[in-house]
Amino acid sequence: METPLNSPNDTLAAALRRADVASQLDGHNVPFEQTQQFQDVLAAAHEFLLNRIEDQRIDIASWSRPTVTRYVETETASFVKEWRIPVNEAEMNQVSGALVKELTGFGPLDDLLLDPAVEDILINGHDDVYVSRGGVLKRENIRFSDNVHLLRIVRRILAPLGRRLDDSNPMVDARLPNGGRLNAIIEPLSVTGPCVSIRKFRKDPFTPDELLDKGTFDRAIRAFLEAAVLGRCNVMVSGGTSSGKTSLLNALASFIPAGERVITIEDTAELSLNHPHVVRLESRLGSFDGEGAVSIRDLVRNSLRMRPDRIIVGEVRGIEVLEMLQAMNTGHDGSMSTIHANSPRDALYRLEMLAGFAGFQGSETSLRRQIASAIDFIVQIARLSNGRRVVASISEVTGVGDNIITMQEMYRHEGFIDHTGKETDRWPSLGLQPHTQKLEPFRQFLREATSARP
Repeated sequence: METPLNSPNDTLAAALRRADVASQLDGHNVPFEQTQQFQDVLAAAHEFLLNRIEDQRIDIASWSRPTVTRYVETETASFVKEWRIPVNEAEMNQVSGALVKELTGFGPLDDLLLDPAVEDILINGHDDVYVSRGGVLKRENIRFSDNVHLLRIVRRILAPLGRRLDDSNPMVDARLPNGGRLNAIIEPLSVTGPCVSIRKFRKDPFTPDELLDKGTFDRAIRAFLEAAVLGRCNVMVSGGTSSGKTSLLNALASFIPAGERVITIEDTAELSLNHPHVVRLESRLGSFDGEGAVSIRDLVRNSLRMRPDRIIVGEVRGIEVLEMLQAMNTGHDGSMSTIHANSPRDALYRLEMLAGFAGFQGSETSLRRQIASAIDFIVQIARLSNGRRVVASISEVTGVGDNIITMQEMYRHEGFIDHTGKETDRWPSLGLQPHTQKLEPFRQFLREATSARP
């Protein structure tokens, strides 16, 4: 079929024909939605549709999705017929479906954002998209038309949040309305084009029993964690990136008695506690020159005047560490936080380093004593090679000896192959009793949980 001569879209039509020929010569039966032809047709149809909407002065934002779908299908058919685009009916329906997502949602990201199994969406330029499901990262067969298309979608996500992404502000970190988090960085800071990282969170956080069923820990560890929270122990959850720290912290918070007031403090609000009395605080970056910024440290200081029973800092990563340690040491037992570290010992080293950056004025010994008296337990969580998240160890901070913070490991994860060849987990107890008196009322409870192990 020929495109009318002397049309304003002669160049585009030629490109469409070339893409069509290329897809036929490819010989690999590539799905239409993954071809360059689809992207070219989609871009042209989108421009055609926007012109039609403008000419007809339609307020498409006020329409329901079914009404938009019917309108787009009609206009797409008109576009294909008028410009003699070489696509069949099934391919035309794919184009109209993508156009509906462009007009009412977030284009190629729509299905991924709605998929509850998706944990992370990582975009490295317009044609390189990876998705994490169940802790396993795989390349996804979707793409954007070009980097301009990708930026248009990202800016549409950011617009209602009042955040900008442009040459004067080439990095952005934002909390999404559904509780997720988006980070984007563009040229010249990113050499590979716009890079976007979207972390999704469950609408309903994992409960301790759900994590137990998923094999994150066993019944004895569940009982130990419950006793630690009920006993108002100060707990630090340590782990690497995407190891499940936030999910575990959410689960631990469900053990907090309903009559207590909990204040959460985060850079980007991610925690979603299943608790009736939660006050959520979030830091603020401020303007370009820093005016109006409110830091985690400011929020921790202010939270002490809000009559908290427990303070939960989403992640300790800066100078707020001093205020958090002081809060734990001055009547706010039962507080919790997370920290990026590969082991409990590394977590303690990181706390020392952050306190030094914060301008701690005392000696090294006094700092270590303050850390040791503030933190009762460090729960290390890890992501295995198969994507599963498990509690790797639970260590108790017991004090300071020979100018070193001393610890004892209570539980440790071990993976083994049973007699049937099945990969199995176990968390042997090292037989040590907790030093802290906070767990004294729970000793019988913990003995029963340990003896009930299979």
